[in-house]
Amino acid sequence: MGKPCSKRQRNADIAGWLLIAPQVIGYLLFVAFPLVFSLVLCFSDWNLITAPVLIGLDNFERIFGDRIFWMSMGNTFLYILMVVPVTLVCSLTLAILTNRKLPLKRFYRAAFFLPMVTSTVAISMVWSFIYQPETGILNSILMAFGVSDPPYWLGDARYARIAVAIVSIWLKLGYYYLIFDAGIKNIPQDLYDAAMMDGASPLRRVFSITVPMLGSVMFFVTVMLFIDVFNMFNEVYMMTGGGPDFSTYTMSMYIYNYAFGSFSDMGRAAVASWMLFLLVGIVTLIQFIIKKKAVYEA
Repeated sequence: MGKPCSKRQRNADIAGWLLIAPQVIGYLLFVAFPLVFSLVLCFSDWNLITAPVLIGLDNFERIFGDRIFWMSMGNTFLYILMVVPVTLVCSLTLAILTNRKLPLKRFYRAAFFLPMVTSTVAISMVWSFIYQPETGILNSILMAFGVSDPPYWLGDARYARIAVAIVSIWLKLGYYYLIFDAGIKNIPQDLYDAAMMDGASPLRRVFSITVPMLGSVMFFVTVMLFIDVFNMFNEVYMMTGGGPDFSTYTMSMYIYNYAFGSFSDMGRAAVASWMLFLLVGIVTLIQFIIKKKAVYEA
């Protein structure tokens, strides 16, 4: 027979449960239940008004047969190809350049990080004015340099993706710059001193010391950038609304429009959400596999 619990022990157990109750309840309400409910919605027809009706695999058939869904997925991967490497290289370059004795170094760091703490909606509106075909600053500069027919940045499918990608890079640059800046500060100065004594050039020191020693940081930045771009929504929604002709449409916009937009088809939105979740998971898993083989651990 086990020894009965004392009153103090029971009070301690109750206090423990009460302390973890807010976290458990929050997890159940805002993580576990929505996750299970979204999985049920994948096999249901629900317009947010009437009760959900089970329809089997119809939502999957509609998703996989929808040209717009595949366009949104293709656009998302195009954004990844444009935004991830450019942001990675530019943020690392800025961190290397500012990790020297420079005047107004703190001002540079604050200026680079400013877009991250500014409203994405406000920034997107400002860039929309910059991209205006006739009165925008960018086209005015191009015409001043002799370009007689400057691009219609946000109204032409050939340039719209590039225009949105530029804004996305500008938004993300400061945050990842600070991460690289902190990583460089953790590299022992002795390594650079030894390389200088051996006559290594600044560029050689960057590729032989800085880049290898930042392997884990670069891996973290790459994973976070992939997740950021997979979820890219605000700048696209504000600047182009997914147009022209769905050329800038992303998977996040597809999910939003079917969940809360004019389509009101939560079942299809749930399937698209799980597709996005699986894509992010697969890409992240591949990155972790590559990390074990290619990333140097300090």
